[in-house]
Amino acid sequence: MTDALAGPDGALRCPWALSTEDYVSYHDEEWGRPVHGDDALYERLCLEAFQSGLSWITILRRRPGFRIAFADFKIASVAAFTDADKERLLADAGIIRNRAKIEATMANARALAEWAPGELDELIWSFAPDPAGRPAPKSLADVPAVTDESTALSKALKKRGIRFVGPTTAYALMQACGLVDDHLTDCVARGGR
Repeated sequence: MTDALAGPDGALRCPWALSTEDYVSYHDEEWGRPVHGDDALYERLCLEAFQSGLSWITILRRRPGFRIAFADFKIASVAAFTDADKERLLADAGIIRNRAKIEATMANARALAEWAPGELDELIWSFAPDPAGRPAPKSLADVPAVTDESTALSKALKKRGIRFVGPTTAYALMQACGLVDDHLTDCVARGGR
């Protein structure tokens, strides 16, 4: 028995994906698909941090505004942001105007700008668990919020100066970026189908 539910097209999906059309698209085309590249992973890391305490749909619907506000999450560009940029961001209704999260996004870019190209990608992906050791979840109850790997990833990132990335945020990043495949067993998107 699985908790996967039929969507408007009759295909079985993870239940969370069916509440809005935005979620269906995100679920089917992005969530759980491998993401590589420092800038792409930096974007996901930032968006997961902004999501903390909010629903993901809030972030997803504002993602275009975030991309404009944060120079498409190009690490080098955000690393060069000034206090004037911070004030601009705090006034930008197209994003979540949380001072601590904005400051962390800027500080993280400055820290990552010091890393070698590919280093963020390599570090994050080094925490991907062996898929053979992870049975496909049959229900949402089988999907963890935190794992040993996400706790270790969080610690490794914090040790390197990255802020706003606790174990739960790290696990959400792992799910979103395909380090783990938490689509339910019968889900149409399981395994990138």
